[in-house]
Amino acid sequence: MDSEFLQKFRSDPFECSKSYDAGFALVLVGNYDLLSDFSIGVVIQVYLTLCCALAASAVGAYLHILMNVGGFLTMLGCFGSIMGLLSMPPYEEKKRFGLLMAASAFEGASIGPLIELAIEFDSSILVTAFVGTAIAFACFSGAALLAKRREYLYLGGLLSSGLSILIWLQFASSIFGQSSAGLKIELYLGLLVFIGYMIYDTQEILERAYHGEMDYVKHALTLFTDFLAVFVRILVIMIKNSSEKSEDKRRKKKSR
Repeated sequence: MDSEFLQKFRSDPFECSKSYDAGFALVLVGNYDLLSDFSIGVVIQVYLTLCCALAASAVGAYLHILMNVGGFLTMLGCFGSIMGLLSMPPYEEKKRFGLLMAASAFEGASIGPLIELAIEFDSSILVTAFVGTAIAFACFSGAALLAKRREYLYLGGLLSSGLSILIWLQFASSIFGQSSAGLKIELYLGLLVFIGYMIYDTQEILERAYHGEMDYVKHALTLFTDFLAVFVRILVIMIKNSSEKSEDKRRKKKSR
């Protein structure tokens, strides 16, 4: 009976976890290699779902460029979809997957004005920002996957503190106004914090997979949030730097 279960678990850990209690399965198996296979299966499903979410956000951004749909309503739609996803039980995979795609599309439409600005300014900036984000995500997320168990989970407290500082900075800038130096601090601090979250969230997903958690839709949402936060900040930084360079060139031409 046990060998039959082990064989089934090795061949299809997802199906096995649906029909057996995942925690009992992991205790019964008690083998690091099998746990690794199980975790890899979960991670693969998370990354495939993440790719679908990124594609949906690209569709949302494209719809904004065509029909100018991005704005406050799409932000509300994104928030509502995420709340609906988180309130549903994990076994309702199809509904939760649909809500994730809806949230991604709404989020893509919400950042559509920024993407449209980048295209109007210099379309190569958009491509460079996306490729740079993808490379950063692959490197840092890959490092977390290959690291020892729980090696980077200690970053959670540090990153939470950084995120709190970022929120307070944004709150202060909304009241007292935002200087150029303050904007740079927010952008670069936010970039650093969310790159850290790429590492932390990836290792947390892997650790949860070790303990039998199969909620790949929620995990994909977490990584999607990290990816988009880094992408937006890189894009804003690149647009700002290019704008400053253009202004410097204009000033030099006028001075001549």
